[in-house]
Formats: sequence, structure tokens, C-alpha cells
Amino acid sequence: MTQGPELSRRGRRILQAIVVEYLQSGDAVGSRTVTRRHDIGLSPATVRNVMADLEELGLLEQRHTSAGRVPTESGLRFFIDSLLKVRGLSPREKDEIRARVAGPGGSAPDEVLQRASRLLSEITQHAAVILAPDPALTRFGHVEFVPLKNGKLLCILVTTDGRIENKLLATDALSGPLDDARLERIHNYLNGMLSGMTLDEVRERVVRELGEDKHRYDELVAEALRLGHQAFGAFADVTERTADVVVSGHSNLLDPATAEPGQLERARELIRTLEDKQALVRLLDRTRTADGIQVFLGAETAHTALVGSSVVAESYGPEEHPIGALAVIGPMRMNYGKVMSIVDFTADVVSELLQGR
Repeated sequence: MTQGPELSRRGRRILQAIVVEYLQSGDAVGSRTVTRRHDIGLSPATVRNVMADLEELGLLEQRHTSAGRVPTESGLRFFIDSLLKVRGLSPREKDEIRARVAGPGGSAPDEVLQRASRLLSEITQHAAVILAPDPALTRFGHVEFVPLKNGKLLCILVTTDGRIENKLLATDALSGPLDDARLERIHNYLNGMLSGMTLDEVRERVVRELGEDKHRYDELVAEALRLGHQAFGAFADVTERTADVVVSGHSNLLDPATAEPGQLERARELIRTLEDKQALVRLLDRTRTADGIQVFLGAETAHTALVGSSVVAESYGPEEHPIGALAVIGPMRMNYGKVMSIVDFTADVVSELLQGR
């Protein structure tokens, strides 16, 4: 939360009323609208004086001499950080989101993210962007070796984001055939030692352990480490992929009915930006490493194409090690309370589904 100006109770109530009216209508808000629609308990003349004070503070602006005021970017930021009351979703709304993101049972992580992106764009009527799990941050869940009839082993690696990778391994480096009891002990040893590490950390740990003299005298441990070294070397390509971005709802950025002057051309530029995956990765990576839901207004996005837009984003995955982020991108005049509730709950659902697998 940014540090905003100190406002009196009266100033906060009037600013809140103006922002609420502006977000609903898109029109400049006058003092009579504030007194008529909100229980302020002040005369229009007093409200006008407070509005002038808020304008001096940079929280409101008067775009035309005879018109009312609209919130500035700073005014919106103060409203979001200090005045906004985010309503929770109803049980019915939660059930709908959960069912649509989950889809058929056993769906792959990629499908979960695709469905979540479509749902966010459809419900909010804005564009939705999801940063898929960063391969470099993929974390080890567990590994299992399954003997095959041809004398080879099938290695099954499950990551914490629900991905399942299979590789065939030769057994030449082993001292002999592996029975179920020995395999179980190997699984337990590797899974206990490597749990929660990134795959890069896993490979480094196995190599380091292989070099330890103490393991030369424990044949089972040495065998487990040799198998691990062979297996995790085969999975090197898992962390060499480029992080993907899933985008939905491009057309929501081009609605002439809600566009303000000049917004259509900005929307076209924004659509071009949505095709630049690296720009989106940089934006959402800021969310992945931050706590809680994030709202970026205009220049705060650090991208010229987003100067007239707002981004509501949140990370997903294990709380201690988020693996990706999802976001809704729309105009400054968006229903922040509703969008923040939807983004927040959808991030929870995606986290549960990926970890549950």
C-alpha cells in the first residue's frame, strides 16, 4: 500500500462517493450528485469546497470548466488502498468458478490455466492473462521407479504444480535387479531428501551427495543416488522451456460503447502488447514475488501501453513458493471490488487444483 495524503473523515467520504459514481457511470461527478445519492449530510456548497481541496491534493481533476470532477490516478490509488470495501463472493459464485476451472476430473495443468483464463475474461468482461509456472522454479514433488519387462525402469517425476514427466532409464549402473522392498526404500530416501527443491537444486544435491565418502559404504543409498543422477539428468529439458503466458478476452479491450476518447487506439496498442509474452512475463513476475493481491494503475505497470489501464493480479501455487500469477487487465474505470474478489478466489482454486494433483 502506498502512503497517501491525510484526509479528514469528510474528505474521505466525499472522495469515496465521487469515485463510486465515476466508476459506475464514467461521467464527471458534481456536488449535487454527491449530496443527492449519498448520505453525506452536507450542503452542495460545502461539498464543492471539499472537492476543491481534494483537487489541490491531486486526488480529483476537473476536465471541463462547467463539469464536475473525476478521480485522478492518485485518487483511485487512495480509494483502492484506503476506502474500497471488497465484497466476498456468494457460495453460488464460488461454486461456478470452481466447477468451470476444474472442468473434467484429472485435467492437465495447462488445461486448468486455459479454463481459468477464459473464465476470468468472461466474468469480468476484461482481458485475462495467466503466467504459467516458471520452469526454472518447478519444484520436486516425488519420484517413483517402475520396473518394466524389458529390464528398464520407468521413472515417473511429479512436480508440485501437478506436472507428470516420464522417462525410460537403463539399469546398467545398478548392482542387480530391484525388488519392491528395495525400490520402496529408494523412493523414500530420494523423496525425503529432495522434497520441495527446484529441479536445478535437486540435480545439484544428488551430484553433491554422490561425491560424499559416507555413501560409498551404503549400497542402497549409493544405488538411489545413481538412479537419481540418471533420472534428473534426463529431466533437464523440463527446466529449459520458456515460461508460457495464457491470454484471453482480447476483444473486451475494444468495446466502442465503453471507450473513452482515444481509448480505442490505446486498446489496439494494448492488444499488441498482449502478444509480447516477455513484457507480460516481466509484469506478472512482479506479482509472483509479492504478497497478496496487487493492483497496478497506469504508470505503475511500468509499460507505456498500459498507461490508461489497470491490472489486478495475484500469484498462485504454494504460499511459500508461488509458481505463477494470474491477472485481469482493463480500463481505469473498472469495478475493482468485484474484479479483486474474482481474481483472489480464482487464484485459490487454481492453487488447490494444481497442488491437489
